[in-house]
Amino acid sequence: MVHDTTALNRRMTHFDDHEAIWLFGYGSLIWKAGFPYLERRPAHIHGWVRRFWQGSHDHRGTPEAPGRVATLLPCPGAVCHGMAYRITPETLHPLDVREKNGYLREITTLHFADGDTAQGLTYIATEDNAAFLGEAEPTAMARQIAEAHGPSGPNRDYLLNLAEALEALGVEDPHVTDLARRVRTHASADIEPRTR
Repeated sequence: MVHDTTALNRRMTHFDDHEAIWLFGYGSLIWKAGFPYLERRPAHIHGWVRRFWQGSHDHRGTPEAPGRVATLLPCPGAVCHGMAYRITPETLHPLDVREKNGYLREITTLHFADGDTAQGLTYIATEDNAAFLGEAEPTAMARQIAEAHGPSGPNRDYLLNLAEALEALGVEDPHVTDLARRVRTHASADIEPRTR
């Protein structure tokens, strides 16, 4: 699959005739919307887990030194918590550009705390996209995140802001929590005076 998925996403017309649609965010969209929305509510989806297995060549890293950002992987019985935004279909155009580095729109069912459900979409970077990095040893992933930097800022900020946002939602995500701990430890080791 190509690095830039903008054109592929714009071929998906499922929601074009809707006045508003729900968008599920599970990474930076939780804490940094950056787009207009009609409503914002915590939500979750079933059958997916969040993993820092997607490369970021355009936001939190560079083509030479990609960062790592979140994507979703299928996992029967799993629940992934995030933030839902009710948006107009026109809002998808700038989002397609924001998520162009390997992410594709995916239709999903959103579940809300009050028991309501709604059909909406999310952006997922699958393993067949050109920027997919896959699993790695946790310390190596944390080092990559701690050191990567791109046009949108340090990769570590993406991870640590996500960890704080999930904590504020009362959500425990062991993968994110572990990586955040390792990145903080890496940063502390860099600033401690070295002994001979």
